[in-house]
Amino acid sequence: MVQKRVTVEVPEEIPMIQVLGVNDANLYKWEEEFPMVNFWVAGNEIFIQGPDVDLELAVRTVQTQFTKTNKIKRIIPDYGLQTNQRARLAPALSELPARAADARYRAVFVSREKVIRPQTEGQARYVNDINSHTITFGIGPAGTGKTYLAMARAVKALLEGEVTRLILTRPAVEAGETLGFLPGTLTDKIDPYLRPLYDALREMLDTGTISRMMSDGTIEVAALAYMRGRTLNGSFIILDEAQNTTSEQMKMFLTRLGFGSKMVVTGDITQIDLPSRQPSGLKQVSEILSDVPDITFSYLSAADVVRHSLVGEIINAYDTYESQTVLRSPQGLGRK
Repeated sequence: MVQKRVTVEVPEEIPMIQVLGVNDANLYKWEEEFPMVNFWVAGNEIFIQGPDVDLELAVRTVQTQFTKTNKIKRIIPDYGLQTNQRARLAPALSELPARAADARYRAVFVSREKVIRPQTEGQARYVNDINSHTITFGIGPAGTGKTYLAMARAVKALLEGEVTRLILTRPAVEAGETLGFLPGTLTDKIDPYLRPLYDALREMLDTGTISRMMSDGTIEVAALAYMRGRTLNGSFIILDEAQNTTSEQMKMFLTRLGFGSKMVVTGDITQIDLPSRQPSGLKQVSEILSDVPDITFSYLSAADVVRHSLVGEIINAYDTYESQTVLRSPQGLGRK
């Protein structure tokens, strides 16, 4: 999906509250009006990103809002294109993909500066699986939004009171390194493995909120080993990089589930960093739990990559190369 981005600069003499509305009411309405478009706000600039036709209509809507605001000098709860403008643009509207009106594509999480929503059919299906199941496995290559969308849904659940805690965890395994040989304290050794989770969290919450919630235990970011022996009630729990769990670790993690909790397990089974003879718990679990009610497996592919367009091409090229290598070799590649 080709995405374009436009920056709309609101004149300095117009207060942003008059454009965005009280408590960002207009921003939320734009989100509902254009489910395929992302909006970000920074200072007096509104960044808008989306497919061509959607983007054009969204930009016109925003510009119409602050043009009217500038003329009448008051907060405008109303928004959008006038009836005659909509009639003129009806042919373009009729060409929008049917999924643009699909509720599955609505924003997963909205903050002051960021709107997070599914960008592909696979991502929309994944978010729907998270919403409708207690345990969801999100399996797919890098760049498909597995962890990011799960984090957004978890933060939303926390802020809206669906859960009382957010727990983020990863196994401390990476490309053959052993923690015992790394310098520093245990915390120093583990921190680099958890850094991607912190980075995603900072895109959704301000630093002060994160610090406060981590101090009082509302948000916990920890290595998988710290989950042992616990029962996690009323929590939204995310296990990232699950392809690097052993079967025993996966069982241990899943059995931490308590009342009122939800789990999302994410991983890429083509990027396993365990010792060569150690089977991945993520690869095994689909065979073990595929028929268990309220557990679902959501698979994403290169078509769901929302990073640079080359990332999807790279993934497809590697998949093709590896499948051909398996066919040429009697023993195949073994583990990926």
